[in-house]
Amino acid sequence: MRSAAIALVLLWWPSGLLAQGGPSPGPSEMSLQVDLREAPRRIFHSRMRIPARPGQLALRYPKWIPGEHGPNGPIGDVAGLVFTASGKRVPWHRDPDDMFRILVEVPQGASEIEAQLDLISPPPETRGFSGGASASARLAVLSWNQVLLQPEEAAPARMRVSASLRLPARWKFATPLKTERSGEIQTSFAPVSLEELVDSPVLAGEFLHEIPIGPPGGAPHFVELAGESEDLLHVDPQLKSQWDALVVEAQLLFGAHHYRSYRFLLTLSDDLAHFGLEHHESSDDRVPERVLLDPDLRLSRLAGLLPHEFTHSWNGKYRRPRGLATGDYQKPMRGDLLWVYEGLTNYLGNVLAARSGLFTADQARGAFAFSADMMSAHRGRIWRPLADTAVAAQILYGARDDWDSWRRDVDFYLEGDLLWLEADTMIREAAQGARSLDDFCKRFHGGQSGMPAVEPYTLEDLVAALSQVAQLDWAGFFRKRVFEVAPEAPLGGIERGGWKLVYGPEEPEFHKSFEKARKLVDLKASAGVVATDDDRMVILDVVPGSPADKAGIPPGTRLAAVNGRKANGDRLRTAVADTARAGKLELLVENAETYSTHVLEYKGGLRYARLERDGSRPDLLTRIFSPRANAQGR
Repeated sequence: MRSAAIALVLLWWPSGLLAQGGPSPGPSEMSLQVDLREAPRRIFHSRMRIPARPGQLALRYPKWIPGEHGPNGPIGDVAGLVFTASGKRVPWHRDPDDMFRILVEVPQGASEIEAQLDLISPPPETRGFSGGASASARLAVLSWNQVLLQPEEAAPARMRVSASLRLPARWKFATPLKTERSGEIQTSFAPVSLEELVDSPVLAGEFLHEIPIGPPGGAPHFVELAGESEDLLHVDPQLKSQWDALVVEAQLLFGAHHYRSYRFLLTLSDDLAHFGLEHHESSDDRVPERVLLDPDLRLSRLAGLLPHEFTHSWNGKYRRPRGLATGDYQKPMRGDLLWVYEGLTNYLGNVLAARSGLFTADQARGAFAFSADMMSAHRGRIWRPLADTAVAAQILYGARDDWDSWRRDVDFYLEGDLLWLEADTMIREAAQGARSLDDFCKRFHGGQSGMPAVEPYTLEDLVAALSQVAQLDWAGFFRKRVFEVAPEAPLGGIERGGWKLVYGPEEPEFHKSFEKARKLVDLKASAGVVATDDDRMVILDVVPGSPADKAGIPPGTRLAAVNGRKANGDRLRTAVADTARAGKLELLVENAETYSTHVLEYKGGLRYARLERDGSRPDLLTRIFSPRANAQGR
């Protein structure tokens, strides 16, 4: 994206005519009609009118999607592709070297072509980001980039699009787009740039509530809540007040905003893929359907999600690493600064969850203990620096669960908690409490409130901005923490914050909710295994160097029995707890059609990470988590 591109909404002109120096053809735009009436069957219909000149027209299907950090455009789910000119079909073929490039033969006398395609939305629970499951019998999420083709010559910021939408009977919708005309059959939106259109998803469904949040005055904020049934959508007053506080605390943190209004498009469904995806003026937030009714789901899947995606409006959408600000859906994005884009966002999202009351102080500490424990278990850090998990994000997002601890995952999220907590406490120590990372956020992400815009930055820009807040060796800090191999997880922020990471048999609330929400048995810190908590009990991962690893247990296999009895989650936990007495446990593993017995020599019992207060240091962590709305100082 290019700076202020959405605000300017420039027109697209056929560059061939202008290059020839001929007369100006007058403004032209692409029209896009999307029909979701068959969304319950997982088919989205799309029709386009695209400006064209006689000869070969190259069209592109969006490939690199902002926020997804990879070439994830679901071209394989496009069907029914047909082109016509003046009512007659015209031939087309795919570029054999680029599956996302379509070449159309435009006949003489034609000034535009009509195109139609269908998007086949994946079946329920198909994983992925916006290319995952996006429709059910009662609701759908439309990502415009999935149902359109763009002229190859047209930059997204300069291509003007008039879009319209048809919905099933009784369905409602929510989107950041401005409605121009709304009828019983079709809704038309005000023309925008292609860039703004792709940045403005639509949540539609039979059961949809709009909940205004935040203080009165200024830019309006909403939670647009859609679910599979009406009974799933009750928001209790406490949660509503926490969402109100989230808006207030974010404004205090950044000091300005870069949107006209903001909408959390919150989808409650077990049939859709679960994730959060950021946009300038909205976020696509998809969670389990009972998230408002189940405390474990609410803590593990919702409490930190909205603060994280909201933070992205400042860190990721407005301030964006130069390698991710391509302004083009075909050019590869460079993720080398994702430890800022996502890592800083993860840290600030957890801080805002604490300041707004979405996390209690104990839950917030639990989140940081969880991050520290997870990053300690990822023994792949002895060969892979954090920086490489960012550069390789496009392949790590789709990595399997087996040997995750040895491979490393997209660790820039959770290690970002630790990295930026350390940076925050370093600033607070150096400034003797007079400044903090909040000051950096105002300087780097704030500015003047206004329209959506993009301000790219480099690592050098980041270091310079931090140095204006605290004169420290930031380049050296990042070199050591990010770019060099670091065998141990960075715990300096926890320790400077007046706490220490300890292990004990009592499972913290945050970890327990994580296990229940994802149906896992997470014993990384003790036996060294992570398994599904269901009838099949698949061993997802084994921590290198752990008792399970030394016993030769292979991940990606089924745990059949624990100490001679059929395996289940409770029996595995009980057996691990009993190792403090017995000194070992025996696991029967099914590997394809072969069974093997593995004896774990282990005496440590259950071990879960938590933070314990260190009275020898000031309690900076509690200060960081404290609401700014009620505080006079830091």
